[in-house]
Amino acid sequence: MDLGLRDAVIAVTGGGAGIGEGISRACLAEGARVVVLSRVSDNVKRFMAEMEQKGERVELIETHLGEMDQCQAAVAAISQRYGRLDGLVNNAGANDGVGLESGTPERFMESLRQNLLHYYALAHYMLPMLKASKGSIVNISSKVALTGQGNTSAYAAAKGAQLALTREWAAELLPFGIRVNAVLPAEVMTPLYRRWLDTLGDPNKELRRIESRIPLGHRMTTIQEMGSIAAYLLSPTQSSHTTGQQIVVDGGYTHLDRSLA
Repeated sequence: MDLGLRDAVIAVTGGGAGIGEGISRACLAEGARVVVLSRVSDNVKRFMAEMEQKGERVELIETHLGEMDQCQAAVAAISQRYGRLDGLVNNAGANDGVGLESGTPERFMESLRQNLLHYYALAHYMLPMLKASKGSIVNISSKVALTGQGNTSAYAAAKGAQLALTREWAAELLPFGIRVNAVLPAEVMTPLYRRWLDTLGDPNKELRRIESRIPLGHRMTTIQEMGSIAAYLLSPTQSSHTTGQQIVVDGGYTHLDRSLA
């Protein structure tokens, strides 16, 4: 299926590792030009080195997304270098475990800065380019926005707000033909997820326990599957009449009765 993304310029936050890497790879496979907005890590270095070796059209703009001036500077760089933008994927963030009792108001606000504010800032600064292209925004949220998890108030607040913003932006941007949708993962094997597992006494046992509770296939969702759904929602041809939606990609983990597993 041709998604009509050839030569499109797509910005992906956190696009060099984990779910973001899967999204970047899916867009590149469709012939898009990908701009990764991210801090530099070993995983990002590995991804960029591989892409350079393969001659892929991907660029890294090193950005601390928690700083609004850096968000603005990154958008200015995209405008200067490419002169256009066809899609924004807001993806970067991490579950930092700031709970109601265990956290503080200061840590709560800092978590929102790292997980939510750059979603708004980038969409705000990129809006003129998105209007010009009638582009698309995809917000990566989480099952935590729907289910509650415990001891993660700040992350849950950020992820719930991302769903509200998805609907609000879809409404506000209708006159400009800009579509806005959200994707909600649950259990996806990423470097961050693996790091969390490795803090446990028996990581493999815990992984088997989690997988046993995922109804469809008793397995984790892959970053490739996440990339495929995000690329589809970016498509100006195949998803051209889809906006304001939230799509849960989790093997039935969130909505199906756990007895099915």
